[in-house]
Amino acid sequence: MHLQHINRYREKVSETATFLLNRISVPIDTALIIGTGLGALADEITEAQILDYAEIPHFPVSTVESHTGKLHLGKLAGRPIMALQGRFHVYEGYSPQEITFPVRVMAQMGIRNVLISNAAGGLNPLYKRGDLMLIHDHINLMFSNPLVGPNMAEWGPRFPDMSEPYTPELRFKALELALKHHIQIHQGVYAVVSGPNLETKAEYRFLRQIGGDAIGMSTVPEVIVATHMGLRLLAVSVITDECLPDALQPVSMKEIVEAAEIAEPKLATLMRGLVAEL
Repeated sequence: MHLQHINRYREKVSETATFLLNRISVPIDTALIIGTGLGALADEITEAQILDYAEIPHFPVSTVESHTGKLHLGKLAGRPIMALQGRFHVYEGYSPQEITFPVRVMAQMGIRNVLISNAAGGLNPLYKRGDLMLIHDHINLMFSNPLVGPNMAEWGPRFPDMSEPYTPELRFKALELALKHHIQIHQGVYAVVSGPNLETKAEYRFLRQIGGDAIGMSTVPEVIVATHMGLRLLAVSVITDECLPDALQPVSMKEIVEAAEIAEPKLATLMRGLVAEL
């Protein structure tokens, strides 16, 4: 992204943030980014203003069937919240900067906590369909980065540290909530690829060998930008299929969405509890 483009991008972020701030009466400190098959959590938001992404200036529009493409402003667990019901992906043709535009807007609005969910394939043989995995680290195999191009110093440093992008305090809170509500949850490494095709047996074997516990096609660009802007982060994967190369079964997107929906009550309990404590 060239300098003139980054300046215009910054203007768009400011314009979108102003548009949304004009629609709220109290500050919002926490935002949710809700992934594949997990959109029903947004239905719990009360006093909600619901905007189609197409109504929001400069906002990308989700093209994935399982992503509703709506932004909610309201309350969850009695706390002010902004929720994105649907996200954007490299495989839709969006650039890393477009994918992460909403995170820039969140920071511009004064949001400090970002809670992310996604659907992922399980590489770890101990993970089963419907399990939850708290992401404690990631491996970026998208071969793209939203920070490429001129750096805006007011947003963050040229070379942000990524040694701890997933806020330990939030992870500990999530583990405490899981224990309290008798929810089994793993902690693992999320590997990300661009998609949209699912991986081959050889690719699954490689991803496991380099340390991946789960594989997906989202989340990491948003995490990089949120870290760049100093936001606190928590991300949870719902394991929707078991990607074991020696016992691999074909899987459809319908089955992936169904698995995410089955696991949603557990995820909703965690997210609701976290929002209440932030």
